[in-house]
Amino acid sequence: MNILILGGGGREHALAWAILQNPKCDRLIVAPGNAGIAAIAECATLDIEDGGAVAAFAEENAVDFVVIGPEAPLAAGVADRLEAAGLLCFGPSQAAAQLESSKSFTKAVCDACNAPTASYGHFTDAAAAKAHIRETDAPIVVKADGLAAGKGVIVAQTEAEAEAAIDDMFGGAFGGAGAEVVIEEFMEGEEASFFVLCDGTDVLAIGTAQDHKRVGEGDTGPNTGGMGAYSPAPVMTDAVCAKALEDIVKPTVAEMARRGTPYKGVLYAGLMVRDGQPRLVEYNVRFGDPEAQVLMMRLGGQALDLMLACAEGRLADAKVNWADDHAMTVVMAAKGYPGAYEKGSVIGGLDALPADSFRMVFHAGTRAEDGKVTAAGGRVLNVTARGASLAEARERAYAMIDRIDWPEGFFRRDIGWRAL
Repeated sequence: MNILILGGGGREHALAWAILQNPKCDRLIVAPGNAGIAAIAECATLDIEDGGAVAAFAEENAVDFVVIGPEAPLAAGVADRLEAAGLLCFGPSQAAAQLESSKSFTKAVCDACNAPTASYGHFTDAAAAKAHIRETDAPIVVKADGLAAGKGVIVAQTEAEAEAAIDDMFGGAFGGAGAEVVIEEFMEGEEASFFVLCDGTDVLAIGTAQDHKRVGEGDTGPNTGGMGAYSPAPVMTDAVCAKALEDIVKPTVAEMARRGTPYKGVLYAGLMVRDGQPRLVEYNVRFGDPEAQVLMMRLGGQALDLMLACAEGRLADAKVNWADDHAMTVVMAAKGYPGAYEKGSVIGGLDALPADSFRMVFHAGTRAEDGKVTAAGGRVLNVTARGASLAEARERAYAMIDRIDWPEGFFRRDIGWRAL
């Protein structure tokens, strides 16, 4: 098969790495890719949010299967355009992608199917939002309604912080994503990620993970896109997974089908678990980042078979073959992230690192310049390892980090502390 992956981050490097292990893959193209991806696959320059351009590129290159990595092309309707062109595609329609692109849409779906989630209010002007805050006890959660690259969520500890978040959002801090806001009750518990595949009818659970959103050790400081992750998530016991599937995911999928917008692709449920009871925090309509890195590390080549079964409507006959193992990824970010950071610093020592089924450095924000790898983003590397235990995976990951020469980067030393 000729396969095209859309995206250029750590998630897409992990997807490419896993897909290449499957003998069904004859040719792999990634658009736009990055320095790490270029070492294992073809990279192409392409506007991945232009469905027509993607469809034309796929046809010109005899692509058999398109895997859409990030949320932006999905929200832009690229999957719809590919399906209209008769191309096999992994990813939901634009209408179904509203489960991530609009938090108020997701809340309405949860209301309709009685999926347990936080109580909330949806607002289109600052005055009404602030009035709601004054009537609600802090802490309280303020969310930009649209896509904000994982940064449009503020957990406000005081009324003043919440009102400042409202001013930021309606003031344009998150662009169009903050034109509307959702204000939620603060949910107590342990947060975890639950991943399922949906083919419009059937649902298959494929794994769990936990990530660390805060920039600082001990889960302190501002939220980021994720500073590290591990899989499986200890809090996601078999009983909790079963409850999440029956009470949250399956009702959501049924409601989406009832609305005439069946969900096809990976559905990532961010959950808050307390006393064995899961409640929905939010949905993402793509593999998480950095959660994809640990999932792909554990799934390997079967990831392609599962995605194909999903795209072709064959999930009822599919199953996941899990090894009894653990994986951890540690993010190396540019100093200053998630605030202002500099690009262009050289990263040394990568060539000497092992790359096998137990250890891999996935590139998230890199560029190749004059034979050197340079930092080109906020989150730059995902140092990832598998082990028989989480402790072994962690030891392998940090051993690799200690061999990377990048003074302009930083990372957390405590990834996995909740489990270890």
